[in-house]
Amino acid sequence: MNKSNNKGTNFLVQGSILAIASIVSRVIGLIYRIPMTNIIGDLGNNYYGCAFDIYNVMLIISSYSLPLAVAKLVSEQMANGRRKMAYQVFKCAMLFAIIAGAVCALIVYFGADFFTSSLLKTPNSLFALQILAPALIIVAVLGVIRGFFQGIGTMIPSAISQVIEQIVNAIVSVWAAYVLYQYGSKIGKVLGNEKQYAAAYGAAGGTLGTNLGSVAGLLFVLVVFMTYMKVFKRQMRRERKSKTASLLYTFRILIATILPVLLSTIVYSIAGILDQGIFKNVALLQGYSENDIDIWWGVFSGKYKLMINVPISIASALAASSVPSLTAAYTEGDMDKVRYQINAAMRFIMIVALPCTVGLAVLARPIFAILFPGTIETLDLAVMMMVVGACAVVFYSVSTLSNGLLQGINRLKEPVTNGAFALVAHIVVLVVLMMFFRMNIYAVVIANAFLGLLMCFLNGMAIKKYSKYHQEVIKTFLIPGICSAIMGIICYLVYHGLYEVTSQIYVAFLAAFVIAVFVYAVSLLLLKGLTEDEIRHFPKGDSLVKVAKKFHLL
Repeated sequence: MNKSNNKGTNFLVQGSILAIASIVSRVIGLIYRIPMTNIIGDLGNNYYGCAFDIYNVMLIISSYSLPLAVAKLVSEQMANGRRKMAYQVFKCAMLFAIIAGAVCALIVYFGADFFTSSLLKTPNSLFALQILAPALIIVAVLGVIRGFFQGIGTMIPSAISQVIEQIVNAIVSVWAAYVLYQYGSKIGKVLGNEKQYAAAYGAAGGTLGTNLGSVAGLLFVLVVFMTYMKVFKRQMRRERKSKTASLLYTFRILIATILPVLLSTIVYSIAGILDQGIFKNVALLQGYSENDIDIWWGVFSGKYKLMINVPISIASALAASSVPSLTAAYTEGDMDKVRYQINAAMRFIMIVALPCTVGLAVLARPIFAILFPGTIETLDLAVMMMVVGACAVVFYSVSTLSNGLLQGINRLKEPVTNGAFALVAHIVVLVVLMMFFRMNIYAVVIANAFLGLLMCFLNGMAIKKYSKYHQEVIKTFLIPGICSAIMGIICYLVYHGLYEVTSQIYVAFLAAFVIAVFVYAVSLLLLKGLTEDEIRHFPKGDSLVKVAKKFHLL
């Protein structure tokens, strides 16, 4: 591999670091959601999910696009050796974060009744949403600092702060959910509706962890940032001939970068709000009971989406790491490096997303039975959702990554226009499936997957057009697909065979999982899905190569 490509693959290492942290964070998030779901139930999950759908939209408006935008602009300045300008970008972004975060926090807190009652027909989400409001300011500030570090080429502060944030979130969420559930139960007994009040207060307790977790993450990155700035400011003082643009000009550039990123990412959260509003209103018109509707949505948001978001987080991490390095390569005019990095990122994502899709579909029943024993009555519903919609893992992984790739090559408008078109088409599909086929919650699952699929197709065409990148098919899609299919068949046979013999779901699942990982890894190496050089660019890649050679797989 030439020097340029060697340098270019650093984003894979950095992306892998952030991806590992994202996986750890998601696993922690999954673990704490198990006891929390068992405490607040599917009804509480409905209230919790409703509050977070609204919070996520406001988070995108206030700060979600900031890390990516800041990373992109800081990377551009650092590629040109302009540290003073990079620091000015940081200061403008911080001002924007504080103002936007405060405004959105006030809107959420004082508009909570409108959002939950009038818009989404879930009034008991009011408490959970109001508790989330302060987090909008904290996360906005945290996002700017993370974006700055990503822009200068390191993902480690972001990665560690994510894990710290999620650990604190997990501990506080479970504890607060339990305490407030008991409190809500007492209030409900007095008011004559114990179940709903207990679930509503329990969901509110679950959201408290988000606030305190973000505070913990912010404190960590602030310590690292203040330590690093001593070195960074000394480097800035050496740039005597470097000119800095005015604050107003920098602010305008920042806004011009934030808006397209914001609009492209807001599609996914707006889709969640629209899906919920359309589903609940149409289902009520079709005569389904409010309790059934709330439980269906609780299973969708608290189980199905929770599980598919774990592997999708890898794509988000890789997209975040791709943008600064792609921007730097594009700024330097090195299109060979740009195309190489696009190919490397796409292959890495498919190697992970395809087996995750198959694994979730094949092992859906034991996964949900083991993780959520307290809501076993909705097990069949959750399993069918996963079987129908596991393909969304691949679609959203690729669409999330391709958004970042387009932004990295300065095509900021394409994800916006593609997202807008896909959003409208997705709504049409959802309404048709509900109104004419009466598929209730499965209509949401299918429409959700369709949105990701359409984004993949549209973004792929744009990447090809603007980077002249031609998608390699065999090593990117065909080989991982074949390996995933082999893995899925063996995994299915092992699980069901062992379960029939032992009747022990934990034993059968664990054996099937371990064998699935082994089968996929071995088949991928035997079919030459990964080369030795590519493996060496992963974290601990040299150790992985030694192990593979020891077993004659390379």
